Amino acid sequence: MFVFDKTNYSYSIVEIVENKKDLYHLLLLADETTEAIDKYLLESTVYVINDKVKSIGVFCLYKIDDDIIELKNIAVDSIYQSKGIGGSIITCIKEIVKEQGYKVLVVGTADTGEAQIRFYLRNGFIKTGLKKDFFLINYSEPIFENGVQLRDMVMFETKV
Repeated sequence: MFVFDKTNYSYSIVEIVENKKDLYHLLLLADETTEAIDKYLLESTVYVINDKVKSIGVFCLYKIDDDIIELKNIAVDSIYQSKGIGGSIITCIKEIVKEQGYKVLVVGTADTGEAQIRFYLRNGFIKTGLKKDFFLINYSEPIFENGVQLRDMVMFETKV
């Protein structure tokens, strides 16, 4: 268990081994469908962020190889957003994956997700590539963000 303080309030990060699907309500804040989540959820290491009362966030880590791990999902309940909690979670994620022996943390987000792109850049990630037509290939229905249909995924990485 990891503990971090943000704005004089303590949060814990706990690995979830069973009943991962119970976290859909949080996972769906960062991914559009349960079908998409199911493609990585059971093979991912899932962590929940708790305050003293309830679960306020979640993230999933998916092993690519012995050196590289991917952040497949990170979400914070909307009432806790814009308070610096996400950045604190990224710091904890970097510590977790470094302790596990990984050297690189990768993450992808929609090329239309301006706020998400700024978030990753602000938290030490660099843009490394683009997965063309990712959202067209991997989702059965069109997805729109900021009034624009999602097509491509921007990939980022950071050394840990």
